[in-house]
Amino acid sequence: MNGEAIGTMAGALTIAIASDHAGPELKAQIAAQLRDLGHTVLDLGTDGSASVDYPTYADAVAAALADGRAALGVLICGTGIGISIAANRHRHVRAALCHSPTDARLTRLHNDANVLVLGARTTGIEVVKDIVATFFATPFEGGRHARRVAMLG
Repeated sequence: MNGEAIGTMAGALTIAIASDHAGPELKAQIAAQLRDLGHTVLDLGTDGSASVDYPTYADAVAAALADGRAALGVLICGTGIGISIAANRHRHVRAALCHSPTDARLTRLHNDANVLVLGARTTGIEVVKDIVATFFATPFEGGRHARRVAMLG
């Protein structure tokens, strides 16, 4: 999907979500919130606390975006840093680690971020809920930002 179509946030979207071993609990809470917002959730794992490699899950969400199974994504690891680095290796991914609703709003408005990244060990659930609500309600502003976003891919 292009930024304009995603940016309108019209109707329900399919959102791919994945985490490493630090995030299954938070992932489940976010998935429930997304469903409550009317979206379809494509859960790509992991579901337990056994140690796994975060790049595997970043790659899974990137693949879901590339092949059209999902319009947007959510990734979670302990801090959000490692998994965002892994996700941004993919040219079509614009993964943004957000710590506040302001981060979420601005990354959608200005960067047309298509993957929200969260730190399970660094951000409390109430803030996460606000971040998720803001990220998925904010359209891409386009205009002068469109040229810059085009330079990323």
